[in-house]
Amino acid sequence: MSFINKTVIIRKPIEDVFDEATNFKNGPEVMDNVIDVEILTEGPVREGFQFKETREIRGRKASAVIEITDYKHNKSYTARSEQNGIDLRYHYSFTETTEGTRVDFEGELITKGLRNTLTKPLIQMIIKKEDENHLDHLKKHIETVPSE
Repeated sequence: MSFINKTVIIRKPIEDVFDEATNFKNGPEVMDNVIDVEILTEGPVREGFQFKETREIRGRKASAVIEITDYKHNKSYTARSEQNGIDLRYHYSFTETTEGTRVDFEGELITKGLRNTLTKPLIQMIIKKEDENHLDHLKKHIETVPSE
């Protein structure tokens, strides 16, 4: 069940939008608090592709390995991180429209363990605060990147 949903229209062709959205090195420009991204898998983005994302939150650095668990080129992908009983999945879908490309985002959180289950609403609130605006940042980033 999703706890974050967002849709934006990006005034660029679907190929440009999908390529930029799956260029995870853009993390510091698109995601608040992301300070570094290290690509762990060689080759193109695909199912099983992994990268390590480092965030700075309240003066502390925290890293997580993120894996692409579903990938359909120019259509959709899912990014998943799991650690300490917190399973976070971000689903993205891309649709070509007359105005550009519609990007739909859905965030899903699955908790394991009594402590995480009891604090799930708080965890959701913290994650939502950190990530709810990232599609707006992605839109701004992509619309200012020249098309090839």
